[in-house]
Amino acid sequence: MAATRRNVLLGAGAAALSSVAPRAHAAAPTGLLTDVMANGRFVTYQPTAITAVDGKLTAASEESIRADLAVLKPHFDGLITYSAISGAERVPDIAREMGFRAVVVGVWSITDETERANAIAAVERNPSIIAGLSLGNETILGQRGNWGDVAYQIGRMRKRLPSVPLATTEPFAQYLDQSDARSTLATMDFLLVNIHPIFETWFRSAKAPNWADFVVRVAQRLAQVFPGPVLVKETGVPSGPESARFDEAMQDDFWRALEAQMPRSSARAFSYFSAFDAPWRANDASPELGMHPEEAYWGLFTEARVPKKVMADMPA
Repeated sequence: MAATRRNVLLGAGAAALSSVAPRAHAAAPTGLLTDVMANGRFVTYQPTAITAVDGKLTAASEESIRADLAVLKPHFDGLITYSAISGAERVPDIAREMGFRAVVVGVWSITDETERANAIAAVERNPSIIAGLSLGNETILGQRGNWGDVAYQIGRMRKRLPSVPLATTEPFAQYLDQSDARSTLATMDFLLVNIHPIFETWFRSAKAPNWADFVVRVAQRLAQVFPGPVLVKETGVPSGPESARFDEAMQDDFWRALEAQMPRSSARAFSYFSAFDAPWRANDASPELGMHPEEAYWGLFTEARVPKKVMADMPA
């Protein structure tokens, strides 16, 4: 998730892609996705019951997922998930039963055939609310594959689910700075991107309006190189830890600023990141990027589903 970022300044090297990548396929219909982008609210969601213990994921029960979604439902009508294993593959089923409008199904590992099969089955069970499918989360940044690998897996999935919008997820610099990204962008129906101002060198010298402006400008830049909808999957300011000089007021200030500066539209929108805190993630960052204790505090709610300050001002 968020800790796997580089300190990249907008414009420092974002010249590799300078024009829109032409589509290499007939685009899948994105009407449900863009409708919720323009008229609803997406939130990025991982079940609270899924944690890593000794490198292995625990499983989320349907009861636990329902409890999570009951907390989110008054404020959000769209979900973006990370994986289709460990119980997360049941999120679309439960979301449909509870009246959510849309789910973007995540597949963490593009090469895990079990996870791919789970995702396909979830889509086929719930066609009315599936807004898209994200194949891979930071596969390029995490060095778990290259752009050709991602494009190949998107092509395989398109043959199986030709009417489902497909994407992958990477930090913005991977899309903008790597020339190899262009051919993969041409295979995608929408773009999911992570844009985190807290990992920029200027973050501490700026204020919430500047942090939000950065996200808006990066999204605009991406729209110049990608012809479809651009949905910011991850952005935000964590609410802690206090030792790293983060707090709930900073988090609240960021989201209020971004809401003001980036009105929802069918072309560009953002998902709230993330639904719940995940304390276990503080020790889950990529080793080469070091420890990132803030990973535990991205949630709009705590891991116990208690709302933070940011939720007090968010209308139902």
